[in-house]
Amino acid sequence: MYQNIVKKPMVKNAKLFINGEYVESESRKTFDSINPATNQKLATVANGTEHDAKRAIEVAGRTFQSGVWSNMPVEERSRILCNMSDLIMKNVDELAYVETLDVGKPIKESRDFDIPRAAANFRFFAEMAKYMVHEHYDMSKHMSYTQYTPAGVTSLIIPWNLPFMQMTWKASAALAAGNTIVIKPASYTPLSAVMLGEIANEAGLPPGVLNIITGPGSTVGTTMSTHPFVRRLAFVGETETGKTVMENASKSLIPVSLELGGKSANIVFEDADLDEAVEGSKEATFRNQGEICLAGSRILVQESVYDQFLDKFVEAVKKIKVGDPTDESTDMGALVSKSHLETVDHYVQIGMSEGAKLAYGGKRVEGLEEGNFYMPTVLYDVNNKMRVAQEEIFGPVPVIIPFKTEEEAIQIANDSIYGLAGVVWTNDLRRAQRVSASIHSGLLWINCWYVRDLRTPFGGAKASGIGREGGRHSFEFYTEAKTITMKK
Repeated sequence: MYQNIVKKPMVKNAKLFINGEYVESESRKTFDSINPATNQKLATVANGTEHDAKRAIEVAGRTFQSGVWSNMPVEERSRILCNMSDLIMKNVDELAYVETLDVGKPIKESRDFDIPRAAANFRFFAEMAKYMVHEHYDMSKHMSYTQYTPAGVTSLIIPWNLPFMQMTWKASAALAAGNTIVIKPASYTPLSAVMLGEIANEAGLPPGVLNIITGPGSTVGTTMSTHPFVRRLAFVGETETGKTVMENASKSLIPVSLELGGKSANIVFEDADLDEAVEGSKEATFRNQGEICLAGSRILVQESVYDQFLDKFVEAVKKIKVGDPTDESTDMGALVSKSHLETVDHYVQIGMSEGAKLAYGGKRVEGLEEGNFYMPTVLYDVNNKMRVAQEEIFGPVPVIIPFKTEEEAIQIANDSIYGLAGVVWTNDLRRAQRVSASIHSGLLWINCWYVRDLRTPFGGAKASGIGREGGRHSFEFYTEAKTITMKK
């Protein structure tokens, strides 16, 4: 792998990746990437500028126009992307180690889920690209057929919570469709993204097809969402930032795919298997330190089993081991930054001032004050009108809300600006179908959480985003549909 980046226990000298080469920023300025578990410097990262972003976009534009990738036979493109998948798995330990140091998440999550899923992303879209169907329509004297051609230069702006997995989710589909791409990872967590450049080179991806620019959203991100060469823009992140990205993109009429925030309802009915619901709800709220848009962070529990669920849930939460993210036994690591920890704690204080009760946690982890470690926290007897029920905390703080009837549960679930996901725990098949159909969200799980089939559409409703990706939906976004009609 890229030896200037990975040197245990420090990670150093992450540069920009443009036209197949690692280069310094035009300004020669850098910023520090901080280890959330220690708040010590982890890496020096090139601080990209507007000039660097423009250069990367122009390189991607020339590469696209050359046809070296966009006109390459799909079988050959697929082979190269499968090479990238293989190389990701070959280097899974190194990538997972860097991801854990940079994000603060447990190594067992990085190594056993995030990085393998990233490899699966590349292989899935590489294989699917070979079997995409082009429609053909016959008329009496004419025939029409539809071609799906690569859209062009594609900007990908990636969040800090699941950086490598989210990046590959977007990049693999865009590349499989024949586009050239420019990636901007989050400044909190840029290191694994930068490592993708060497993987691309080793896999045989032509120079200029994949470019990576580290730097601030105010300059790099703005350029990537306004430059007229860009023909697709995919953004994953917070809703208010998403609105700004969409506004910027409108200036050049760039089609956008936005995966934004969530405050998903996790509904537990009285006929549910409570042990299953407790374990599933724990996973849905504390996975990745709760820093995940899909978190089922509003736990709605039917009154008849409310006390029983609360007792079981709190006991389960007390068993979560918080600590060194590189320790195999750690269940929950550090929050991404000091400022984010302060935000999470502020929300807990707001909740209690609004009348929520604290069942467990609500403070930093004793003995780990050098890092951004916050106790898994449970707020209960929450009213859905409270800020902690309406606003995305993005941390290990689920709120538990009682309800009486199925109709009330649906009403509470839909009383949110967000509409990303939902979970229903019940053994009543008809109820599961009724409630699932009634909740306004892009995804819904029944008696499970975070199970993903990459063929299915992924995306949110309302303030949780615009558009769908996954399977054919990704190819529809990353291509232009062209109808051709000819006389027989």
